[in-house]
Amino acid sequence: QVHLVESGGGLVRTGGSLRLFCVASGSILNLNPMGWARQAPGKQLELVAFITSDGRTNYSDSVKGRFTISRDNAKNTVILQMNSLKPEDTALYSCNGLRDSVPYWGQGTLVTVSS
Repeated sequence: QVHLVESGGGLVRTGGSLRLFCVASGSILNLNPMGWARQAPGKQLELVAFITSDGRTNYSDSVKGRFTISRDNAKNTVILQMNSLKPEDTALYSCNGLRDSVPYWGQGTLVTVSS
């Protein structure tokens, strides 16, 4: 069983930055890929970014150039650096990871961007 716990969400103004953290209960080396998804009220779940065990990354068009995903295997942590935030980035952000074809999800952290 894998437990993922997110932190770092909060209220920020347009143009501001936030850094989200996802800490796994065990080693993240077995989780491949790991990523972040978000869901705004009344909208579908959007996969924002993911990172593979060898460091390859992928981003949705909506965040490309503004968000950066990274992983610290020694600390069992995946980080999402979010810059130039917009009101449309407001959502519940959840960390996820795949192990042996089984997806694991955290409870999420809320990000609110005020205009």
